Amino acid sequence: MNALEITNIKVNYHKQTVLENVSFHVPEGSLTGIVGPNGAGKSTLIKAVLELIPKHSGAVKVYEQSFRQQKHLIGYVPQRNEVDWDFPTNARDIVLMGRYRKIGFFKRAKKRDIEIADQCLDKVGMLDFATRQISQLSGGQQQRVFLARALAQDASIYFMDEPFSGVDAATEKAIIHLMKEWKNEGKTVLVVHHDLQTVEEYFDRVLLLNKVPIEYGETQTVFTMDNLERTYGGKISFLERATVLT
Repeated sequence: MNALEITNIKVNYHKQTVLENVSFHVPEGSLTGIVGPNGAGKSTLIKAVLELIPKHSGAVKVYEQSFRQQKHLIGYVPQRNEVDWDFPTNARDIVLMGRYRKIGFFKRAKKRDIEIADQCLDKVGMLDFATRQISQLSGGQQQRVFLARALAQDASIYFMDEPFSGVDAATEKAIIHLMKEWKNEGKTVLVVHHDLQTVEEYFDRVLLLNKVPIEYGETQTVFTMDNLERTYGGKISFLERATVLT
């Protein structure tokens, strides 16, 4: 079964087309990397799918129904630079935000919700920081808190936007462990990713994107040097933890 079907998505920004003709389907229980150069529209694609920004055209189906009917099945981990880390709240409260669909907005969290939030914090190694203000956490710790919030959502499909950016090795390992755990549970994960060195290790499917889809499919088939050169517009060289265009 396809968890997600995206058809002919087009996004314009200030009368300029930033995404066009984006169509692909994502099988249930898969890990998909969305890969491409800066400005390729990777984050824009996720936001358009999640209706965080308007689409010019296109459709999104979640388990064969409209996104709006199924949005309760979706979890989202945004880029860290899109979060107001000075907002006066602590780690536990951030995780409880992932329970709002079950608690109800403007209602107080119940004891069981707090227990679940703490369990999620514990799973990512952040329970000891539950009452710590988020502005006092390191970048890696902040990302772990947002992973705990995603866990608390108990979603079926997760979107993660550059989750490895600016985190330490231990946090990256924790993210990978969680992604693979979700996959083993039959959940579906899509990740905007920039490190070509780890694509084959982390993902079983990959979308190569540069404003339009270049290739999409199983990683072992799609992730080739020829396709990467088409995606990035030039020859590329792999270096340790980095990609250089030549």
